[in-house]
Amino acid sequence: MGGQVATLSDCNESYLDYFASMRLPIVHAREYDAEFPAGHRFPMAKYSLLAKRLVHDGLLGWDEFIVPEAAPIDWPKLAHASQYVDQVYAFDVPADIQKKVGFEMTSKAIIRAQHATTGSVLAARLALQHGLACNTAGGSHHAGPEHGAGFCTFNDVGVAAKVLLENGEAHQILIIDCDVHHGDGTALIFDRDDRVFTFSMHAENNYPHVKPPSDYDLGLPDRLEDEDYLRSLADALEAVSARCPAPDLVFYNAGVDVHRDDRLGRLSLTSDGIVHRDRMVISHFHGKGIPVCGVIGGGYSREPQHVADRHAILFHVASEFG
Repeated sequence: MGGQVATLSDCNESYLDYFASMRLPIVHAREYDAEFPAGHRFPMAKYSLLAKRLVHDGLLGWDEFIVPEAAPIDWPKLAHASQYVDQVYAFDVPADIQKKVGFEMTSKAIIRAQHATTGSVLAARLALQHGLACNTAGGSHHAGPEHGAGFCTFNDVGVAAKVLLENGEAHQILIIDCDVHHGDGTALIFDRDDRVFTFSMHAENNYPHVKPPSDYDLGLPDRLEDEDYLRSLADALEAVSARCPAPDLVFYNAGVDVHRDDRLGRLSLTSDGIVHRDRMVISHFHGKGIPVCGVIGGGYSREPQHVADRHAILFHVASEFG
C-alpha cells in the first residue's frame, strides 16, 4: 500500500495545508490490521478491508491515504497512567489488564494502537485545516485513565484531544459518541475537565455495566429502530449544542455496532439509518462552520467484510461535504 507518510516532524502548517487541499482527507496505515486469526471475536481484518473498500469505491487512490507513524510515548501519557503506557510500549502488559482489554496484546496489536492514536491526532489536525477529516480506525472509548478495556488499548480520541489542548491548537472540544456502547473511558478521562464536553448516545442495557457520567448521556432502550433513534439524536444534538455552542473541534465516533445485524449491539438501525445518522451529525456542525473529525468506533460480525462495508458509510457521507 502506498500513501503519503506523515512523520511527526511533518505535522506543521504547510504540510497539513497540502493535504487539506485534497478531497476528504483520510488517515490510514496498514499497521491498523494486527492480523488476528480468522474467527476472532474482534474482527481485526475490518481495517484493511475498509481501506480496500474506499479505494474500490473511488473515494481516493492508494497513494492518497495519509499514513501515520507510531505515537510518541508522551502522547498517551496525557490521557493514561504513565505506568500503563510504559508497560504497553515495553510489550509487557500484565495478564489481568490484557483480560480487561479482551485480546492478547501482541506486538502487532500494540503497534496498531500506537499508529491508530497518531491517526486520530492527524485527522483532528486535518479537520481543523480542512473542516472535515476521517481516520479509518479510532474510537477506542473504553480505555480509561488507568488502563485499556473492551478491545481498546489507548483512548485515541482522548489522547488526540489532550494533544490539541496541550499545544494550544484547540481550547474547547466536543466529543459526540454514537457507538452502541457507553463511552466510559472517555467520560473518566475528561471528568472535571471543562475544556472537553463529552456526549454518549448508547444502548442503556449494553456494555459496560458501570457507566460513569459523561457531560450528557442518552441511554436508549433495546431494539430501537431508525425513526425513533434519529428523532432522539436530533433532540440530543440541539441539547448538546446549547451547552457547548462553539467548540473548536468535534470528534465524532461513528460506531456501526448500532446496526441491527451487529453481534454485540442491542439496537436495530438499518444501513440507511446509519447513513442518516452520520449525515445528521456532520451537517449539524458543518453548517455552523465547526470542524469535525470522524473515527469509526465499533462494529462486530463473523464476516469482517460486512463490518467494513458499514464503516464505509461514514466516509461516503463525509465526502458529500468535501
